[in-house]
Amino acid sequence: MDLQQEHSIEELEEQLRSYREERERIKQFLGQIGGKSDLRHDKIVNVIFFILIVLLLAFDIARHALSIHIPLPPLISIEIGILLISIKIIWMMSRQRKVNHFQFWILNSIEFRINNVSRQLNALESVIEEEGK
Repeated sequence: MDLQQEHSIEELEEQLRSYREERERIKQFLGQIGGKSDLRHDKIVNVIFFILIVLLLAFDIARHALSIHIPLPPLISIEIGILLISIKIIWMMSRQRKVNHFQFWILNSIEFRINNVSRQLNALESVIEEEGK
């Protein structure tokens, strides 16, 4: 083999190593934002919010049905329920922000790769044109 072929083989091996490293980083990042542990965590949070809302509803119904006098404002359960729902919406927006950031990162990485391949293709075309002349 000549020197140019050895150089191109080394370059391809380096690109392969780079690709594998990037793939591992992506796997780790995916695990951080959307892995199985997050699904379990999301279910727990959803169940907790649901239980709190149901308890507030039961408390309010019991208070009115049993005519229990509690020194709290009459609409406190509605206010607490709205607060819980607002917290849940803010939490969901935060999760969506993480997903959007990840999607942007992936698209940016793909664009970088496409630009890199385009430059290599242009270089190969120019080499082919020079050899053809």
